[in-house]
Amino acid sequence: MTLLLDDVTLTYEDGGGRLTALDRVRLDVPAGTVAAVVGPSGSGKSSLLAVAATLIAPDRGRVVVDGADTAALDRGARSRLRRERVGIVFQQPNLLPSLTAAEQVQVMAHLSGRPAAAARDRARELLAAVGLAGEADRRPHRLSGGQRQRVNIARALMNDPAVLLVDEPTSALDHERGAAVLDLLVGLTRERGTATVLVTHDREHLARADRVLTMRDGRLTGA
Repeated sequence: MTLLLDDVTLTYEDGGGRLTALDRVRLDVPAGTVAAVVGPSGSGKSSLLAVAATLIAPDRGRVVVDGADTAALDRGARSRLRRERVGIVFQQPNLLPSLTAAEQVQVMAHLSGRPAAAARDRARELLAAVGLAGEADRRPHRLSGGQRQRVNIARALMNDPAVLLVDEPTSALDHERGAAVLDLLVGLTRERGTATVLVTHDREHLARADRVLTMRDGRLTGA
């Protein structure tokens, strides 16, 4: 289970010209490791995650997810790959108010056509893995910010992804809860063998990552 971005360039229309969001980026993340990406706002971090998630196709270069070269896949196949092999932990959990923690996680399995009984068991297993075994039946308003972020992580892991993409997971958390969430992500990466990319402004916890890379003006250094 690995993630590879090889010589990836991404540009956008900008008035009468093109703006380079990613400039010949190379990133190789082996299974079971965490690569942290830091950089100022507008440096290309969000574009990096979007390309790695196959949400945007680059102008040039290769994106390889768990051995699959995404350029060789049609739109439907990329969608299946993203649903089944890529987990995304969003900056904001965006949990549905009417669903319990377990039901939030089960939604991902429903989208993949997994049987309901197996999905329920898997959801509770993952909630236990993120330290929420006793909170499975609580709705978001009865969970703390850190607990909601843990549900977000469990949801991203529902389909056993090869690649885990994490966007600013500590931005809304205090120091103690942020440290706990990052410890959890690193531990799950090791345990489950995911290739994890963590985008963060929080330099205080970077020692937990296997590598720290810097994004500036679309260029990635330290890879």
